[in-house]
Amino acid sequence: MTTYPFPKIDLHCHLDGSFRPETLYEFASKYSIAMPAEDVESYKALIRHLANAGSVNEYLKMFTDPIKCMQTEEALSRFTYELIEDLAHQGLAYAEIRFAPQLHTNSGLSQDEVIQAVLNGRNAAMKAYPEIHIGLIACMMCIGNESVNWDQNMQTVISASHFIGKETGLYAIDLAGAEGIVPLSNFAPLFEKAKELNLPFTCHAGDSQGPQTVKDAMAFGSKRIGHGHHIYFDPALCRQAAEDGITLEICPTSNVQCMTVPSYEEHPAKNLLEMGLHVTINTDNRFLAGVTLDSEYDHCLNEMGFSKQDLIRMNLNSIEAAFCPEEVKQPIREKLTALL
Repeated sequence: MTTYPFPKIDLHCHLDGSFRPETLYEFASKYSIAMPAEDVESYKALIRHLANAGSVNEYLKMFTDPIKCMQTEEALSRFTYELIEDLAHQGLAYAEIRFAPQLHTNSGLSQDEVIQAVLNGRNAAMKAYPEIHIGLIACMMCIGNESVNWDQNMQTVISASHFIGKETGLYAIDLAGAEGIVPLSNFAPLFEKAKELNLPFTCHAGDSQGPQTVKDAMAFGSKRIGHGHHIYFDPALCRQAAEDGITLEICPTSNVQCMTVPSYEEHPAKNLLEMGLHVTINTDNRFLAGVTLDSEYDHCLNEMGFSKQDLIRMNLNSIEAAFCPEEVKQPIREKLTALL
């Protein structure tokens, strides 16, 4: 694996897909939660098999067991701390970790309490590893018809508004989950509420579904798109996105595993960068996908047509699009700019 001696940024990293399996099994034992494999090594092998799911909705089934083990303040804080510790050891300068508060309320926690527990883990880890800065993103979820969990999604918006800001570390909200069950535009009122409360946001779109979902997310006012690579099939929308400064949170291995692109070689990310879109490279689900940011960069160089200078440019795109305060951005921006 190549070494990448520049400030690395991951804008798209899900907590419930980026954990240490040993810790998962520790909490499964503590809470008497049945797991799909007898031990950690067997679970790792199972996940490597399931990761090549061939569809986003099948891929999402891998999150069931981790979420069962992330239902207490102790677990949420611990998983968050360990993820940040791992990111620091891998040399990241900045990362945004996203999680869906409503998925962690099955044992009685409120969404506010879930957010606070994740913040507690984040704050403890940043104290232990001051070389990395972490922002958090609270996800709304698409799990079916929008009416199924409308109240929970609206509560995510409200709960996020109780914390949002540079003083706390919760920086934005998102809409994640299954694409294509209902039109993305059905979720517009949630984003209208977010704008009313001055909440920054990103939105998953254009991953398993076509460019229309990216158009919908842009219509919400989102300047960042989670994945978004299917915008490539609408040249006019690509031009508009480039003009509007839209940032794409590309996650190469996740896209290949879910077959939303045929292969690394056929991923449109390089073409999108050349078309003027603000492309970034991210991990999505570090454990479930079996990746690090360095391994994603290896794919970028070896199979996707990017150069090392492109990687630096894309990290500049990342820090410009990041939801963190300017005082966090500036030193990272300066270090990256000096390498161009």
